[in-house]
Amino acid sequence: MNKRQHSKSTTEPENPEWTALEVNSAMRLTELPSSLQKKLRGQRGPQKAPRKLQTAIRFDADIVEAFKAQGPGWQTRMNDALREWLKQQA
Repeated sequence: MNKRQHSKSTTEPENPEWTALEVNSAMRLTELPSSLQKKLRGQRGPQKAPRKLQTAIRFDADIVEAFKAQGPGWQTRMNDALREWLKQQA
């Protein structure tokens, strides 16, 4: 069995293997309207809110782990904590 073939045991009920008819009738992404291509590729328009700046910064491991331990959204919580600290400095 090559890499492209899957055994039936790996087929999921929510994502069944395509039939030959489905494969033959499928459209290539490039055949779709450009607006739909952008949406399917995850391309989005300009941000409405102020942009965030991507940067590399080093924190102590215990600080990062404490925020991560609180679950998803830890980077937003860290940003909010820094913003609150800045407000207190004013």
